[in-house]
Amino acid sequence: MMKINNIGNQNINPYKRNLNKMDQISKTGKTASDKIEISSAAKEMQEVSKISKERQAKVDALKDQVQNGNYTIDPKAIAKGLKNFYNGN
Repeated sequence: MMKINNIGNQNINPYKRNLNKMDQISKTGKTASDKIEISSAAKEMQEVSKISKERQAKVDALKDQVQNGNYTIDPKAIAKGLKNFYNGN
């Protein structure tokens, strides 16, 4: 016959253990506080979202102009842009 012993603290309720920790914290007077830090990458993402909102506003304005027939094209500006693009300027 083989005898098996309990190993570890399997009979301790984890909920009760957590309550005991909370009681100890409240007795010492220390309160747990949360801290939030926004990384520089997250701040950059917020800036990108601002730019995309500005871009969307510009697109909406152009869309309204096209639908109302008020949008005009400057052929010289288009030609200059194409020339600069293909010349690498």
